[in-house]
Amino acid sequence: MRILVSNDDGILAPGIQALARALATEHEVTVVAPDRERSATGHALTLHKPLRVEKVSLGPEIHAAYAVNGTPSDCVKLAYGTLMPEPPDLVFSGINRGPNLGTDVIYSGTVSAALEGTILGINSVAFSLATFSDVGYEAAGDFAVSLARTLAQHRLPPKVLLNVNYPALDGAHAREVRVTRLGERKYGDVFEPRTDPRGKTYYWLAGEVIEVEEAPDTDVMAIRSRCISVTPIHYDMTYRPMMAEVESWHVSPVPTGRAAIAQES
Repeated sequence: MRILVSNDDGILAPGIQALARALATEHEVTVVAPDRERSATGHALTLHKPLRVEKVSLGPEIHAAYAVNGTPSDCVKLAYGTLMPEPPDLVFSGINRGPNLGTDVIYSGTVSAALEGTILGINSVAFSLATFSDVGYEAAGDFAVSLARTLAQHRLPPKVLLNVNYPALDGAHAREVRVTRLGERKYGDVFEPRTDPRGKTYYWLAGEVIEVEEAPDTDVMAIRSRCISVTPIHYDMTYRPMMAEVESWHVSPVPTGRAAIAQES
């Protein structure tokens, strides 16, 4: 298969290089990734400046590699429409340094790169390692190879991608895969005030994860249990059960008083 690999940690991150090398043992791999870290950029696109592309070398086993001065979503769009002569059969985004669990997926550039692949109609996977230490990428890469083999035989439904989190096991291989739903991922946000050399105040977002009770079928609990979490994500966020209720509200297109005046005139 032709596989496109991207990420949000940047093209020189150890996770993307481990993922690309692992997949390249069985597939043709093209890497198109940001030229620097673009974590937590969500599904942002670059519209206010030109995108610049630089071809780089990641080793002889990688078919081609490009660094882009844009977001993860930019990278996948650019790869699909311009940099790859033929569309990829599969998009892998990662391996991210740190987990993407629960509501993390809303902010994650890793997930957004895979989501862009899904929008383009390609089987896509967001892949994260649930630790911030650089240990375990090789074992996670082995699982990516196994998952790619499976996806060669199975087509994901439209608008669906897979969000994978690999547990922190100090480089050991996980023994169990759990298919999960998104859990809760809440943070105690703190904006720490600091002062720049010119005496002006700026703020740095900090804070820690707030641990909450989780159901056994969530991605958060799978990682706590040191299992691989695989979550199918559907990007159509319409809450259909509430559509009829909202319709029953009979919301006026203009304030009621103005509507009456308009009718009289």
